[in-house]
Amino acid sequence: MRTIVIGCDNAAVSLKNELIAFMKSKGVKVEDAGCSGSEDSTYYPYIAERVCQRIIDSGYEKHGVLICGTGLGMAISANKFKGIRAGVCHDPYSAERLKLSNNGNVLCMGERVIGVELAKKILWEWLNLEFVDSPSTPKVEAINEIEEKNHICAAR
Repeated sequence: MRTIVIGCDNAAVSLKNELIAFMKSKGVKVEDAGCSGSEDSTYYPYIAERVCQRIIDSGYEKHGVLICGTGLGMAISANKFKGIRAGVCHDPYSAERLKLSNNGNVLCMGERVIGVELAKKILWEWLNLEFVDSPSTPKVEAINEIEEKNHICAAR
């Protein structure tokens, strides 16, 4: 199983810590990219940047989990980075489709939207899937082509 880089803003520290403990209990290697507590006022785009940069630096071998109040700001921020395909998932079916239909490498969730147990179920679903060549492959290739054509946030 891949190493997971996880990050959150100060609206989601509690859920981040729960998910770290959950992944470690399942033998998943986890890197915590912050934030460290509710007093840490680092804006979520900077947390997304930390997580995405670690994924890019790993040659996309690592995957990421980003959590904020809704998951939306994290997903928007993460998708600014070349090679990152992030999606907000608040149900297991969306997590399945993020991985199998879109080769999603960053799962985003909102602590203010879902409970801990549902978040664990969604995360576990996503972690245990791998993108394989399928009818979705040309669509993912089209995403990559558009990204390349528009020179979206090249890695630093």
